[in-house]
Amino acid sequence: MRIALPIGAAGVAAAVVAAFMTTSAGAATGLPEPTVKPAVSTVSQAELHKRVAGAVAGDDTAGQTTSKSSLSASTSSGTVDPKIIGGSTTTISSAPWMAQLWYYDDKGTTDTSDDLGFFCGGSVVSPTKILTAAHCVKGYNWAKYGAVVTGTTTLPDENGNTSGEVMGVVRQWNHPSYSSTTIDNDIAVITLGWPVKATPIKMATSTETAAYTAGTSAKVYGWGRTSSTTQDISDSLKVATLPVQSDSTCAGYYGTDFIKGHMVCAGNPATGSDSGTTSACNGDSGGPLVVNGRIVGVVSWGVKDCVEKGAYSVFSKVKTYVGAAYAQVDDANLSYTDAKADLFVRNASTKTGYEKDSKGTSFGARQSLGNFGAVNLVLQTDFNRDSVQDYVYRVASTGDVYWLHYVFPADPADQGTWAEKQIFDNWKTRTRIVTPGDLTGDYLPDVVSVDSAGKAWLYPGKGNGSFSARVQIGTGTGWNQYNTLRGKGDFNGDGKADLIARNKSTGAIYLYKGTGKASAPFSARVKVRTWSNTTYNAFDAIGDITGDGKADFLARTPGGTLYLYKGTGKATSEIFATRISVGTDFKQYDIFG
Repeated sequence: MRIALPIGAAGVAAAVVAAFMTTSAGAATGLPEPTVKPAVSTVSQAELHKRVAGAVAGDDTAGQTTSKSSLSASTSSGTVDPKIIGGSTTTISSAPWMAQLWYYDDKGTTDTSDDLGFFCGGSVVSPTKILTAAHCVKGYNWAKYGAVVTGTTTLPDENGNTSGEVMGVVRQWNHPSYSSTTIDNDIAVITLGWPVKATPIKMATSTETAAYTAGTSAKVYGWGRTSSTTQDISDSLKVATLPVQSDSTCAGYYGTDFIKGHMVCAGNPATGSDSGTTSACNGDSGGPLVVNGRIVGVVSWGVKDCVEKGAYSVFSKVKTYVGAAYAQVDDANLSYTDAKADLFVRNASTKTGYEKDSKGTSFGARQSLGNFGAVNLVLQTDFNRDSVQDYVYRVASTGDVYWLHYVFPADPADQGTWAEKQIFDNWKTRTRIVTPGDLTGDYLPDVVSVDSAGKAWLYPGKGNGSFSARVQIGTGTGWNQYNTLRGKGDFNGDGKADLIARNKSTGAIYLYKGTGKASAPFSARVKVRTWSNTTYNAFDAIGDITGDGKADFLARTPGGTLYLYKGTGKATSEIFATRISVGTDFKQYDIFG
């Protein structure tokens, strides 16, 4: 196959393919079922295949057009270019998480000269999430023009036909500090409109060191160019083994273009020709650099034509960005259409539940979700990782806890349904129940509860509304000292879910930093604030409200003013930025999601 400069981009488009299967039959009589269904995409398979076919025929590059490159940085050794080369043929079974990102925009004209079409790589990091490069995403409308293919070794034919799954995208996120000039902070996540069958791969943790040690053997995967002398990309998936290089080696060649801490380079120095060179090249952008089964880098940039003597391939350093990316992988919101966490509240007198969609630093008008009078607790999570936010609620009369989740229809043109599953029995005496996200490092959300004796328990999620055997958190019984225990996402920026607790006597606010280990899910608590009961009488943690990749916090005064505390990613007294009022009428609500 010949594609003239096929490089990556990223996406957000619509849904397609077979339905996500579930066995539950619907909400039980008398229990709440939201009257608002998520605005999932209805893009047809025919349209997605058309996009793929258009992109196959395209000759553009992600991050630039045929007339102007977004990569204007240069070094003494040549122009920086987001491309890579080399390797041997492999199969999708050896890298089942590999994804092909196809983008095609005909500009609404019959003139093909203005068409925009390009290709990028990516990695499946959860059933609906693709990790890729920001230069593959920034400035493009993937929901409208993109398609993602998974589960196949080969590229589609010229008509867009493929043996893999073809999915649309519903939303996209790129690092807010991405620079197209320096190709810094080159990381992005796109959310598919439908869960894929592909097996996900995990990202490097924030504490990873061994994978970045010079000489470590890493593998890069992609369908990129196989020669510096032709624009042809590979019909079949390729893999290349590259030694990781030290920061000093990379900076010695690239100078200030290489940003220590944000980038990692790998490979032996290029020879100046294809012979003796193993490198990434055009078409590999957004793909993974893998060490010991984890993504440690995302293909970002290199030198023009990939083989200039002495050059190395450069990748975004995943350990630096895992916190921001995790906020998107863990992301699920009530509106389904953006990368901002939304708020559930219940009116105390009418018992009506409401959805309030985030606008970044405020919330939109409330939307009625129906009667939630039968419950005394509502939590927001995404147990099955389908990117549609689930509800977890406790029935007031029995203490039984249910998981309410959306079931995708068999045909994207149809409406889905809500299905319910009882997950815990008679939890009347549990003083706290929290759905903080993934505490065990398996990317599957978990549950934490505190019993009447003050013991805290971790219930590791299996991704289907069932749980492994519970594990006591610590050995103590002092968890009832807290009158608030909240968590949803990563507060200190290390890519692990955390908890926020308030001592009911002193008002001291503590951060329990997640470790990612089921045996000991939290490190020693850190005092980060003091908020008395007279300062705030209700709290909520629903994830990343602003969309900046950091978990945020909500606090309500007794008078009813709700404040947004934007997360900073710091595990100190500076954990939150200066508060922002998001409304003064929240006294009416007795349940926050």
